[in-house]
Amino acid sequence: MFRLLSKQRRISRRISQGREVFPDEIFLDSKNLSELDTQQFEGRIERPIPTGTLFFLAIFFALIGVAYTARAYQLQVSQGATYLAKSENNRLRKTTVFAERGAITDRNGTALAWNVSNPNNTDFALRQYVDSQAFSHLLGYVKYPSKDTSGYYYSKRYDAKGGVEAYYDDLLSGENGVKLSETNAMGKVQSENTIRPPQAGLPLALSIDADIQKHMYEAVKSLVETANYKGGAAGLLDVKTGEIIAVTNYPSFSSNVLTEGKDSKQINALFKDPDNPFLDRFVDGLYAPGSTVKPFLAIAALQEKIIEPSKQILSTGSISLQNIYDSTQQTVFRDWRAHGWTDMRTAIAVSSDVYFYEVGGGYKEQKGLGITNIEKYMRLFGFGESVQAGSLTSKNGVVPNPEWKRENFDDEVWTIGDTYHTAIGQYGTLVAPIQLLVGVATIANDGVVPNVTLLKDGTAGNNTFKHLDVSPETFRVVKEGMRMTVTMGTSMILNIPGIEVAGKSGSAEIGAQKKFTNSWFSGYFPYKSPRYAFVFVMEKGPVTNTVGATTAASQFFKWLVEKRPEMTL
Repeated sequence: MFRLLSKQRRISRRISQGREVFPDEIFLDSKNLSELDTQQFEGRIERPIPTGTLFFLAIFFALIGVAYTARAYQLQVSQGATYLAKSENNRLRKTTVFAERGAITDRNGTALAWNVSNPNNTDFALRQYVDSQAFSHLLGYVKYPSKDTSGYYYSKRYDAKGGVEAYYDDLLSGENGVKLSETNAMGKVQSENTIRPPQAGLPLALSIDADIQKHMYEAVKSLVETANYKGGAAGLLDVKTGEIIAVTNYPSFSSNVLTEGKDSKQINALFKDPDNPFLDRFVDGLYAPGSTVKPFLAIAALQEKIIEPSKQILSTGSISLQNIYDSTQQTVFRDWRAHGWTDMRTAIAVSSDVYFYEVGGGYKEQKGLGITNIEKYMRLFGFGESVQAGSLTSKNGVVPNPEWKRENFDDEVWTIGDTYHTAIGQYGTLVAPIQLLVGVATIANDGVVPNVTLLKDGTAGNNTFKHLDVSPETFRVVKEGMRMTVTMGTSMILNIPGIEVAGKSGSAEIGAQKKFTNSWFSGYFPYKSPRYAFVFVMEKGPVTNTVGATTAASQFFKWLVEKRPEMTL
């Protein structure tokens, strides 16, 4: 109350002095206070904002100003260039210009793989392949570049899968280019400019003759389907240049179907096929070679002076040895039939097992090569080592020896019986068809090992061919025996007018119960002036089959005589 009275006196003095009195300084008489409506702010006196509050507000707004200033500095100064580039990229977009893959042709210019326009996507061309499964293992296939749901390519290359496509991918793929597109705020392209043009892949000319390969494929396919074989493979090689003229596998697949990737039913069926159509039997298939090794054993025996080529060995159908585990028993090693007296040439022609048992492992007074020399000469001709021929790079295969047996059969020791079986291409011996092809070509070349290639003129001017230290007389004897195989021996079906073939047949029983067999025929032609070596292998047919690889070879050679007589002379 005292304060109120004091305030009233000050107001009264100011009035008497003629000074201004402010509305908020006018107070109501205390007796009227109870009648004021305080909910409508009657009788309230507004106080000024405290100084402390104003100070804290000033600090708060100052901090906000500093934060905005710092952010502006960061955007405009310290990281200005970065954000400028991002801003530019919002309207300038780099896109890939896909390079076309190089075309693949055969030795005569026939297209095997090429590019066509893509009606659904102009970014890259579609890959097309010759419409024949005869070439699928050889060529392989590709997967197209892939993009995400936003339309951006996360895979900017054709993904090559297998065969020539994969092995020569660096050559075929070329180099992609870059295109710069300017867009407006709505994303509409305003202008485009190619800042780096694409470089197309280089064309590739293979040594393959497409027509020959198709007919070689058909010969193998026909026999598989009519004689219940699981599959087969074949190849033809120019022994002088080392060029692969034909190479094929059955069963096969379609490069076009796998590249398109749309027919999921057919693709899934291929993966589930028990006959394994994706297996490249020519280079990755490993088979017991059977009697096709006998010419190589004959070369070893002559070089090591184990036997004279004219010496005869009697085959009565088998030989017997004392069983080392049971003194009351003998182990019998059978021939596929009794051949009577045979010299080396005849033994090759009629494929006498007894002759090569004795020459390979020895018997009574006949000295044998022994496993060490057998292995030495098998390896001399390339068995047991990979053939390197571009995309046709084979597995090593197996040439068995005592160490191999210890490692694979719980430290068992090598026996004379193991040597006998190895001498006729059985036991643990495994070869890829391309290895046998190169081996036979070396015989045809009198010891010159061809430098195998899949490229046309791929070995032109190449003088690095390997020469084996084997006498010409040794090769002459063995080649005469191989010619006799066709004229009077196991492969007379190939004694075809218009072509002189020399070769060696072979079969190897497989499976625990010996119900199936692999059938081989390998050789060369023309006999008097060798130019081409060949090999046919038919996989896992019934042991009761009366037709084998010589049948497929016969079908192929009859076509060759009719359509390519210049090759057979």
